[in-house]
Amino acid sequence: MVIGRRSRLAERRRTRGFSQESLAAELNADRSTVARWERGECDPQPYHRAKLCGALQVTPDELNELLEPDPAARLAEVPPGSVGMLQGRAIDQPMVMRDGAFDELEDMNRRELLRLLSVAGTLVAVPNLADDARADDPEQLDQYELLNSHLWQVFALSESKRTVYPLVRQQVDLLTGGLRRAHSSAAHQRLCLLTGDLLQLAGEIFFDSDQYTDAAHCYKLAADASKEARAFDLWACALTRHAYLGVYERRFGDVTSVLEGAARVAQHGDGQLSTRHWVAAVQAEAYAGLGDLDACRRALDSAEQVQALDSQATPGGWLRFDGERLDEERGTCYAALGRSDLATEALTKALGTAKSLRRRGSILTDLATLGIRVRDLDQVCEYGEQAVALAEHTRSSGYIGRKLQGLRDELAPLASDPRAAQLSDRIAQL
Repeated sequence: MVIGRRSRLAERRRTRGFSQESLAAELNADRSTVARWERGECDPQPYHRAKLCGALQVTPDELNELLEPDPAARLAEVPPGSVGMLQGRAIDQPMVMRDGAFDELEDMNRRELLRLLSVAGTLVAVPNLADDARADDPEQLDQYELLNSHLWQVFALSESKRTVYPLVRQQVDLLTGGLRRAHSSAAHQRLCLLTGDLLQLAGEIFFDSDQYTDAAHCYKLAADASKEARAFDLWACALTRHAYLGVYERRFGDVTSVLEGAARVAQHGDGQLSTRHWVAAVQAEAYAGLGDLDACRRALDSAEQVQALDSQATPGGWLRFDGERLDEERGTCYAALGRSDLATEALTKALGTAKSLRRRGSILTDLATLGIRVRDLDQVCEYGEQAVALAEHTRSSGYIGRKLQGLRDELAPLASDPRAAQLSDRIAQL
């Protein structure tokens, strides 16, 4: 059987801003079905093709071209009887993993991780409590805490976040074993705290992979575990991450009540942590999406109070808000509210302090988009070209690429200008 990966189909999906999961939801199909189309394992049925053309904004003929396997990716599967020949070096060709095997391995890791997370969530709610603390192992709990902290560091430093799947799965397995064994109420509270911490990390991995339903499941379980531990800051952060999914998908009206709840929970937490200020920053984005300038400003002012904290305590990877990105967040909010003057001022200031390439690319794209709205083609081209060059340099077709595609859509009315057309073409080549 010859397998031909359809990378052009996947590229078009990403260009239109869809994850496999969100495209499947648009088509009323399973995510695994979309994955099989892109791996070339099957073709879309007629009742899916029309919807697929609409979602990807292509004609039927263009869809047929996207469904053609890429010549460079046509890899033959190793026949079942050839393993011995390969081991015996009977042929000189290297053994190549069948195209799509990495996707299948990742999907297997994902399903196993979700299964373990559900088990952990159940054990949090139905603990195996002992009459005394003699069954507890404090040193083991200290080791779990150290491993959690290490995994957050690995996640932050990993270029591909999905590589952390197996490590998190092993750690969930360890915590699940601890929850299954008899333990005291005090140990249970600490195990719940560690579980809530790790569940948020799992959610971050899924979010980075554009698997938003799985991420939401993790954040919900994290909130339950943190509530059981009476860890108010951890609980508020889990609720905020869950709400941010709605902000990210522009469902602003759905998340305001969740964020209000997160703010109330955070008030019971440690006043020296930045939790309540991070909740306010996400609330500002939601209010901006709803067009409420006054509420947005109040939330931003509350978020800015993070800079008045005596110390920037960082209890773990689950809380990283230190106010460093406040200018960028102000710019994002003011842009959503149509206040281009305030947005440009805030984003220009943010550009001067942004250190990561991902952040710089995002800010540059936002500034270019603002140039379109104020009809300043020089601003559009200056910042747009810088953002494209950065995306080309880092080979990023993910977050920055999606934002640049949004810029390209807004460039359409300016297509008659040679500079705008050239910028549009460069974005398309990403």
